[in-house]
Amino acid sequence: MAHWEVDVEVDFFHAKSGANRLVSGLFMGKTLVYSDINHIILRIMPKYVSEAGENAILVSSHIDTVFSTEGAGDCSSCVAVMLELARGISQWAHGFKHSVIFLFNTGEEEGLNGAASFITQHPWSTTVRLAIDVEAMGIGGKSAIFQAGPHPWAIENFASVAKYPSGQVIAQDLFTSGVIKSATDFQVYKEVAGLSGLDFAYTDNSAVYHTKNDKLELLKSGSLQHLGENMLAFLLRIASSSQLPKGKALEKEETGGQDTAIFFDILGTYMITYRQRFGNMLYNSVLIQSLLIWATSLLMGGYPAAISLALSFFSTILTWIASISFSVPVAFILPLISSSPVPYVASPWLVVGLFAAPALLGALTGQHLGYVILQTYLSRVYSKRKRLSSSIQANVVKLEAERWLYKSGSVQWLILLGIGNYYKIGSSYMALVWLVPPAFAYGFLEATLTPTRLPRPLKLATLLMGLALPILISAGNFIRLTGSIIGMVVRFDRNPGSSPEWLGNVIIAIFIALIISLTLVYLLSYIHISGAKRTIVLATCILFGFSLAVVLSGIVPPFTEDTARAVNVVHIVDTSGRNGERHYSSYVSLFSTTPGKLTKEVEQIKEGFVCGRDKVIDFVTFSVKYGCLTYDDAQDGWSESDIPTMHVDRDAKGDERITHVLIDTKDSVRWSLAINTEEIEDFTLKGDSEELVSRGDKSGIKGWHIIQFSGGKTAPTKFDLTLFWVKHSTRSADSVGGQNKVQPLLKLRTDVNRLTPKAKRVLMKLPPWCSLFGKSTSPLTLAFIGSLPVNF
Repeated sequence: MAHWEVDVEVDFFHAKSGANRLVSGLFMGKTLVYSDINHIILRIMPKYVSEAGENAILVSSHIDTVFSTEGAGDCSSCVAVMLELARGISQWAHGFKHSVIFLFNTGEEEGLNGAASFITQHPWSTTVRLAIDVEAMGIGGKSAIFQAGPHPWAIENFASVAKYPSGQVIAQDLFTSGVIKSATDFQVYKEVAGLSGLDFAYTDNSAVYHTKNDKLELLKSGSLQHLGENMLAFLLRIASSSQLPKGKALEKEETGGQDTAIFFDILGTYMITYRQRFGNMLYNSVLIQSLLIWATSLLMGGYPAAISLALSFFSTILTWIASISFSVPVAFILPLISSSPVPYVASPWLVVGLFAAPALLGALTGQHLGYVILQTYLSRVYSKRKRLSSSIQANVVKLEAERWLYKSGSVQWLILLGIGNYYKIGSSYMALVWLVPPAFAYGFLEATLTPTRLPRPLKLATLLMGLALPILISAGNFIRLTGSIIGMVVRFDRNPGSSPEWLGNVIIAIFIALIISLTLVYLLSYIHISGAKRTIVLATCILFGFSLAVVLSGIVPPFTEDTARAVNVVHIVDTSGRNGERHYSSYVSLFSTTPGKLTKEVEQIKEGFVCGRDKVIDFVTFSVKYGCLTYDDAQDGWSESDIPTMHVDRDAKGDERITHVLIDTKDSVRWSLAINTEEIEDFTLKGDSEELVSRGDKSGIKGWHIIQFSGGKTAPTKFDLTLFWVKHSTRSADSVGGQNKVQPLLKLRTDVNRLTPKAKRVLMKLPPWCSLFGKSTSPLTLAFIGSLPVNF
């Protein structure tokens, strides 16, 4: 029961049809068309605050999931938290100044259509001033903020009241850069509606994303509690505030990005936020002071100091090169010795031995080489000072080299801070954290500007004081980020067979090598005269050898029933080859977005599968260049009446060539259509006499514009596509086996969520370490593929 001074309104909203075109990210070059989708919308507001209805805070998540999973994490967990938040807020909303709208939308998985339909069609959308999206890209861990803004008001308020704040601007940098190939409803709220806000997500165990293992048994209740407690405190704070961001006024971006927020948490107990403008001032101040200190030091040290600085930084570069050179070869070895090129997915701890151990050996080797070069130069310098005995001189040279190697770490992070500040990268704070404390510790305990003072051994206190804060702030980030990258390897090959098997390994190897080189630069300088080098080298070699032996023996499987390999089983009816004739081929396709061949899987399934690269299957939005096919018993479970048709109704060849194509998708309400943008300049689409896509500028990707359609039970299946040709049309061609193959004008794939007898048998025999993978672009278990030639 809600408080008696609180109004609770429930709206079951039906969005008939619409189009969603996003200009950036994963859906660039596509038109996302939806029809017959339903949402549940809940609005909670105080009864006696008249302006509350015109100023709303939107809390959004989706209730749909992909066909291959239970959707416990993505996103039943989000919905559960929102329901509990709504119950709690209904008791306290009488003190609010704004209303709170809870949107439980559908269509998110098929292209963010639920958020788009709400923003463009629902009357309450015009009252929204702030958007909060709740997502899941894993099935546990902390629900962290990975996108905030563009206005910093929301993240600043969250940081001030959240009980267990979690969020890193480095995740936002990676997401917006496109490194993480995904999208959330927050993109619609920010890009289409011009709203500011926050985007939350679970990211632990991201290998289960969109597979059968996104299930209730693996869901961690503590993750829901973490999100709920933070969100409740945040909503109570902002709904009672007298101010909200200006909403769509943010589109003007009058500040030019100077007031965007930089944010990061410390051990999940405290969050630091500051604005980009302050960050620029802080970074510039540190850069100027550092340069002044270095200039003074070099002036006092003279020519030898300048050479020593150059050589010590050269040792840092050698550290990077050697670390990468030692770890990357492992990426090429793994596919040769393991049944899977990524044998560490189910046991992420293996990357410590497989990649981190050789990376550490390489870093130590590279810096040692730089140390020898630097030591040789310093020996020549000190040999000219005849007042020192040879034994003392040798000791002094070692100590001096050690100190220069420590200081080279500051130079490394100083350069990174300068680059990050110039490009206004939010995660530049990481360079600041790794620059200032070690430099302060050195200046406080070690530095002297007296040229005649002989160097002394670096103090252990310098290391402890210098690295305590950087490790405290960044260690958790690096570990979580590594885990997320490992989890994403399961769905790494977006066009199966197009990427080398070793590519995912190389990315992980380079990432780990860079992290080790960047963060251990101060520690490695202590090792050279500590006498511990031999022990460290031996220990890392043993760790590497043990990890390699584990992989080679197969004791630890690459995948398990709870961390499965992502595969797709699709019964395909291909009508692409027919020109007015009833000619088609029917077969079952097995392919995987996880790197590696399907040899073991096919051995267990049997059913006549043959694997290879002989036939490239174009699924309209992606291609399968390596997969397994079987034509055995593939004629049952579908009929010719299921085959979609594309019929040219009219073709007017005047000053502007216009072609009308009638499309019948039969029983399919989920399909993708690719339009050749080298031949077609623009198009319109109608369904049930209603215009779904109007004429206007349309971008393409690699020569194609994609219409991605999804709808409910009453969605139309017959469409009128009007094509407006380019004025000087040319015939596009690709060279295939030395012959020119003309690209079709249209390519169509229609999906049917139906199991044919053959596909059912394959799924029954699918190994337990495999799971179907669902995505808006992934075909369902029955798909029809067809095309319309340019010269129809």
